[in-house]
Amino acid sequence: MSGPAGHSSQDSGTEEQTITIAQRAETAVPASLPLRTIGDLRAALRSGHGFPGDRESFEADMQRALEASSETDLGAVAAVIVDYRGRIRLYQDRDFDTAVQEGIELAVRLKQEDGRQ
Repeated sequence: MSGPAGHSSQDSGTEEQTITIAQRAETAVPASLPLRTIGDLRAALRSGHGFPGDRESFEADMQRALEASSETDLGAVAAVIVDYRGRIRLYQDRDFDTAVQEGIELAVRLKQEDGRQ
């Protein structure tokens, strides 16, 4: 049976799963590593924290940001720092893999449901 806008009655279960994934993302485990400075980030990446390739990507992204920045606007550099600090914290979150797997399963299920309509 279809509900509003042609969505099946299974949509409420999908919405609940989506909310659960979003709640997990909001309650990530705080990082135990000090990530206050560029040196802290580099040390964490050298120690294997972060996703594959992050160590090299961080250096390249930082170099591009520095080259594009003026002496009074280091916003691009700050954005790189914030991005990689978040990536390291995500990598440390023990629930991250589970949340990614749930997201993949949800996407597959939605794609299958969309193909049946």
